[in-house]
Amino acid sequence: MCAGRDTVYAVEASQQQIHRIDPVTGATNAVTQDTDASFGGLVWDPLHHRTLAVRERSGCQQLVAVRDHNEIVPLHDSEDFYSAPALSASGERMAWVCWSLPDMPWVRSVLWTADVDENGVLVRARCWPTSQEGSVQQPVFDGETLYVLSDHEGWWQTWYVSWPDEQAKWTCLDSTAADHAIAPWQLGERHYCPLGQGGWAWVRYVNGVGELWLKRFAESSPARVALDFNDFRHMTASDGQLYCIARSATRLDSVLAVDLATNRVRLLAGGEAPFADMPIVAPAPFKVPSSNGGQEEMGGFWYPPVGGSSENNPPPLILIAHGGPTSTAWPVFNPQVQFWCHHGFAVADVNYRGSAGFGRRFRMALAGNWGQSDVEDMERAADHLVATGRADASRLFIQGRSSGGYTALMAMIRSTRFRAGASLFGVSDPARLREVTHRFESGYLDWLLGAPSDYPERWHERTPVQQAHRIRRPMIFFQGGQDRVVVPEQTREMVRVLEQNAQPVELWWFEDEGHGFRQQNNQVALLDNLLTFYCRNSQKWNDGG
Repeated sequence: MCAGRDTVYAVEASQQQIHRIDPVTGATNAVTQDTDASFGGLVWDPLHHRTLAVRERSGCQQLVAVRDHNEIVPLHDSEDFYSAPALSASGERMAWVCWSLPDMPWVRSVLWTADVDENGVLVRARCWPTSQEGSVQQPVFDGETLYVLSDHEGWWQTWYVSWPDEQAKWTCLDSTAADHAIAPWQLGERHYCPLGQGGWAWVRYVNGVGELWLKRFAESSPARVALDFNDFRHMTASDGQLYCIARSATRLDSVLAVDLATNRVRLLAGGEAPFADMPIVAPAPFKVPSSNGGQEEMGGFWYPPVGGSSENNPPPLILIAHGGPTSTAWPVFNPQVQFWCHHGFAVADVNYRGSAGFGRRFRMALAGNWGQSDVEDMERAADHLVATGRADASRLFIQGRSSGGYTALMAMIRSTRFRAGASLFGVSDPARLREVTHRFESGYLDWLLGAPSDYPERWHERTPVQQAHRIRRPMIFFQGGQDRVVVPEQTREMVRVLEQNAQPVELWWFEDEGHGFRQQNNQVALLDNLLTFYCRNSQKWNDGG
């Protein structure tokens, strides 16, 4: 989405075409009718009165300029993938990020720039590699000066980029050892924002918590603001105000305005209390120390059950493996976590090795180690919480969605540490997924597991559908019949093998759902059936069953 002159442009979800929206009446009409293409990363170009976008068509991406009435002009198309572009204040310079197969953008990507001539054509386009391998994202201009986030020195930090004598010069503005962005799964993210006169607003991620910092002028001291919130996205500044979307552990997503003169925070939209008459369980961060075997420090967020627990009566614990897997467990309001806490369970949302927001080394640790490092860290988290009295060792459960379901399945295959496991449309056959996945992730599985031709034994050992016979604890599966990511037949095969081995297993099938359940009645059914499953298995264990 972007704002043009007296109108707003947005991508309509079902057809992925660009539409105009009248901000007064709300009336919409299609700008593009390129039905074989999808658009994203919209940026308004005021100098040439057009919308810049990324277009994907016939398995290729390109930067394009779009005017009303379906007038589409290609600008650049030599690379595999493109980020949303950025324009300088004059409109005469443009910057963007590209990456090439088989990489994902958080593994390796490169900054591009070009001049824009009077006709809107890009000239003198060239790339500016970092001094060592890294991932760059979110280029932005402050006037005519270019900045970008890059992790080539270990963290996503802000860099000033110039090219005197046609040689790139990279100058770090903030060397704090912390990520200032998350993995770029989407186009057009913005985690930092120039405020003019050397001032900046930026997000800094510390132990999984997002902090919003302001520095009004070059000589000002930085100040942290909006302390009631712990994640911030889509930042922009205008007329002395910083605007962003913010999330917290105790309220719904919010649109905030921060007065740059006073640091006063105003709630513009959202931010409602989720429940009228129910307490919100707040997350408590936990850390698992590094081990002598070389395992790095990791952690997550622990949510106690409503009603509490005691050292003599620790609660049952549900460990959640987040999806991605290059993603993050954030300490923000999650109604499903609250559901479990209000039914007597503690919850641990775990940031295993490979999670984003903890530096490049931690994120890259999952390369070739999916199904191993993530599983080890889920086990380490469980052991730590048991040892510190926050979980009952005999009532540990593990669950995950999509790639998190894969982690849960591999944990159940690896040992009997967990009393039971739940796969919510989880990946059970990586090789099959590799065959059908979309272009963006077409090289992702080879990064996670290594190329199958080079590591056939590893792929066999870490394919749940081929190792299902090793599961010795109860399992429950939830699967959508229209799922195009996790082929439904894979889940049926997992269930079939477990049934043949006389292992307790349940399958809840939702024919009208795809990858991720959207319908409210199906979401309710999922939670109800999963609660029954966990309660039954907790009781069986207590009774010696």
